[in-house]
Order: sequence, then structure tokens, then C-alpha cells
Amino acid sequence: MRAIIEPPPEPGAPLAPLGLRLVWFFGLALAGAGVTAVAAYGLRALLR
Repeated sequence: MRAIIEPPPEPGAPLAPLGLRLVWFFGLALAGAGVTAVAAYGLRALLR
């Protein structure tokens, strides 16, 4: 069975390409901002 949580990479292991890391970074940042906006507007609608 494959481990659900993988251990950290070995020291000296090559990094993923910069483009892929940037896509993940901006994707996660936009997803976090989107979830925050949905929660904020949802709470605002409940308070009116």
C-alpha cells in the first residue's frame, strides 16, 4: 500500500522545475483567496 503522507525529500534531491512550482504556488494562492472570499460573502449575506 502506498503511503498517504510521503517523507520529505532526501537532501540533495533535485527540485521540480521552476514553472511547475510557480503554477502550484499561484494555484494554491488563488484557491485560498477564493475560499476566503466565498466565506466572507457568505457570512456577509447571513448578517444582513
